[in-house]
Amino acid sequence: MDAAGHPHRRALLTGGLVAAAAALTGCSSNSAPKSAPKSADAAPKATTPPPAPRPTTAKDAFARLMDGNKRWVNGNLQHPDRDPTRRELVAQSQEPYGVVLSCIDSRVPPELLFDTGLGDLYVLRTGAQTVGPVVTGSVEYGPMTSGTPLIVVLGHQRCGAVESSYKAMREDEALPGNLNAIAEALRPAYERTIKRPGADPVDTMARNQARMTAADLRTNRDLAPLVKKRSLAVVSAYYSLDTGKVEVLTGAP
Repeated sequence: MDAAGHPHRRALLTGGLVAAAAALTGCSSNSAPKSAPKSADAAPKATTPPPAPRPTTAKDAFARLMDGNKRWVNGNLQHPDRDPTRRELVAQSQEPYGVVLSCIDSRVPPELLFDTGLGDLYVLRTGAQTVGPVVTGSVEYGPMTSGTPLIVVLGHQRCGAVESSYKAMREDEALPGNLNAIAEALRPAYERTIKRPGADPVDTMARNQARMTAADLRTNRDLAPLVKKRSLAVVSAYYSLDTGKVEVLTGAP
């Protein structure tokens, strides 16, 4: 200050410059755009992988099924072809690459034990894979109308239909209601089994039924030409309830 108590001019100028600089800094800080925090919605959404190409040969179709069964056994499931996109894709048409004829047993669902999805398989289920004209025609549908290259006849461990039929025929007793029709359809497998019953006759009969049904389909009038030119394979297989594994019996391409 001067003698009169007034601040020096230099001090005033210096203080003004400092205040102006602070004001400018504040404006600059307030006006600079702040980056918005990223929300969970902004995270990239997972996309469903495109479906694998449809197998067009018996060998490729068989490999696809067996790979799926390996995943079922070890628990490393992919659950392919099971989303709205797949549903829309197959809504108008279908091209399954396999036919599976299996038992009605609730523990043997082909779509699960082969880890497949919507539109991959034609599935037929009857007691112990027994067949008649309607069932045979249904098995033939895919190979004869859309080039399905693979049929699998799938028997299984501890089959109740086989066990009941085996006991009824061994004791010469009839099963109740229309269950007797199943037993009669299984008679060829039973007659083969009693010749060579093995350690477990019921299990032997279940395997014989799968083998014999596949052989009949492989050589029938309509499917035999497709098998001969190798555009179709008919496989018999056996499913273990204990392990989840599918064992090939005959006809692997």
